[in-house]
Parts: sequence; structure tokens; C-alpha cells
Amino acid sequence: MKPIPSTETECAVTLPLFTERVSCGFPSPAADYMDEAIDLVKSLIAHPSATYVLRVSGDSMRDAAIVPESMLLVDASLRAGDGDIVVARLSGGFTVKRLRLHPHPHLMPENPNYAPIPINENDDVQILGVVTTVITQPARHAG
Repeated sequence: MKPIPSTETECAVTLPLFTERVSCGFPSPAADYMDEAIDLVKSLIAHPSATYVLRVSGDSMRDAAIVPESMLLVDASLRAGDGDIVVARLSGGFTVKRLRLHPHPHLMPENPNYAPIPINENDDVQILGVVTTVITQPARHAG
């Protein structure tokens, strides 16, 4: 993975934010006014100089809502802890998995079709960052 050039330019992107929640079940009354505005960059990226974006291939993390073509915001400044979804380098390749430290360190897929990857002291494993946001476009149906 090549280093990403820093983009220190401030670019505020503010969009309307409605504090009224939208129901995915039975319809609820909708508020017809904007309550405030939200800056997506400030809301989603805590450490801009340490954050990069990756696009996903494969389905080993599908049960964590990370599917092919999802984009991940990854913060390299965060210390990974048990349960975090991380980007890891193993034996020259890269993967996205959930870090589990107990009862023994391993990288856990979120799809039962894949096996956990044990992390041993002698393994060449490097955690490159913690996934902070998953951006997934909804499926579109033809027709």
C-alpha cells in the first residue's frame, strides 16, 4: 500500500441534518424543516492527517455491513483494541478483520464461510489502522 499524500486543505461540507429520525418500519410523521447543519468531514474524520480511504473487495466482513465496493475510513493514529475492525498487513498482503485479543490474539472475519486468522508472536502482522466509518451505497434494482 502506497502512502497517501496529505490533504491538509480545509474543505467544509455542510449538509442539512434533520434531528427527526426516519423509520424503517411503520411510517412516522416527518419534520418538514431542517434543525441544523452537519459538516461531514468534521463529523466523520477526527484525525484528517492520519486518515485514509480504502475500497473493499471480498465478502469476509459482510456481517459487519462491509461488502464489496464499500469504502472504509481508516484512522492510522488510533490504537487498536479488542473488538475493533482493523486493516492489517500479513505476509505482504492486506486484510480487514475484527481484532480479537482474548482468549488469544486473532483476526476474526464476519462471515462464517471464513476462518479466524491466529496472530502468533513470530508472525509478521502489522495493524495499519482502525476502521472508523463504513460507506456503503444501497443496492439498486434494475427496472
